[in-house]
Amino acid sequence: MTIIKLPAPDFKGPASVEEALKNRRSVRKFKSYKISLKEISQLLWAAYGVTEETNKFKTTPSAGATYPLEIYYFTSEGIFYYLPYEHSVKNLSQRDLRKELAEAALNQQFITEAAIDIIICAVYERTTLYYGERGYRYVYMEAGHCAQNISLQAISLGLDSVCVGAFYDEKVKKILDLKGDIYPIYIIAVGKKM
Repeated sequence: MTIIKLPAPDFKGPASVEEALKNRRSVRKFKSYKISLKEISQLLWAAYGVTEETNKFKTTPSAGATYPLEIYYFTSEGIFYYLPYEHSVKNLSQRDLRKELAEAALNQQFITEAAIDIIICAVYERTTLYYGERGYRYVYMEAGHCAQNISLQAISLGLDSVCVGAFYDEKVKKILDLKGDIYPIYIIAVGKKM
């Protein structure tokens, strides 16, 4: 499996937070668009990148800094896994499986049309070990923070997105070849709207 070092993220974008909040809408029709590695880098950093080296804090608030999330993405070039501490990605497959992902998400075709589909997964035990049953709530909150970061970053990059919660967990888990205690929570489709 190939490791790809991502370009360094930018810490100042063309749109303010206020502009991104105002312009964010769920888009379900994407035109054909080849996303750049720089754009992928920026989206992944916004999702779960490291913002403070000493304590390894990330862009997303996390209960007790337990960081239960794992970030994967699909493009026409395959499936990739984000390594936030190295700001790199690992290529897991070179097959374009966006069609299979769309089928697992109740045949929502925009998933196939998106330039990138980011899948937020979780290892619940990282958080529930410390917080018991309430930890599940914290994991879902964290996934929401992560998805919002992706959505706002997309707007700042001149892209659009839609967050998807409707999918068959086991089918997505199988497509990603997830083993053991890691589960998909959220899909965020990103691209350029029609």
